[in-house]
Amino acid sequence: MNKKGFIFDLDGVIVDTAKYHFLAWQRLAKDLDIDFTEEENEQLKGVSRVRSLEKILAWGNKTISQELFNELMGKKNEEYLSFIAEMDDNEILPDVPRVLNLLKEMEQPISLGSASKNARTILKRVNLLSSFDAIVDGNDVTKAKPDPEVFLIAAKEINVKPEDCIVFEDSVAGVTAANTANMISIGIGSKEVLGHATYVFSDFTEISDDFIKSLIEN
Repeated sequence: MNKKGFIFDLDGVIVDTAKYHFLAWQRLAKDLDIDFTEEENEQLKGVSRVRSLEKILAWGNKTISQELFNELMGKKNEEYLSFIAEMDDNEILPDVPRVLNLLKEMEQPISLGSASKNARTILKRVNLLSSFDAIVDGNDVTKAKPDPEVFLIAAKEINVKPEDCIVFEDSVAGVTAANTANMISIGIGSKEVLGHATYVFSDFTEISDDFIKSLIEN
């Protein structure tokens, strides 16, 4: 049996925690009398907390002290964590468990490659922690995607060469990172946005068992 490495991003691929970031930012923006829409939220995907708050303040033409800035960042994270604390396995996106189980059956190494510092907490909440042979998250990396660091570490953790790895990603930066790492990139989302991925599917329900098997065999 061929050994390939399968690397999954977390937010938007395994679970949809983006909505919780949105709610937390929206609440914070409202406290500052700034309108914050879903379109604007799209521009914050894969962006650091500091940069996100800077953008929101710029959209609202607001200037605040560094002290308040730090306070708001902490507040936003607490809010986000309170949403995560309520998560359960109903939050797993459709057909993700089927694909993970198939990979397990076929004895393929599975790693997580996520910018989220809360990755382990989230995986515990949705009962998927044991599905991963390695977890690389925001606590383990110094460079954000599109830098390939997170995926290169994830490949190393499961002892698979980068060119034998397959990455599931929902962001432009993530797909770029996978491509830069010389891995097969599978975009989860729309072709318009993720057209630079090796393959694009709208979600895991479109990914057949045969397709996964062909990735392992080739």
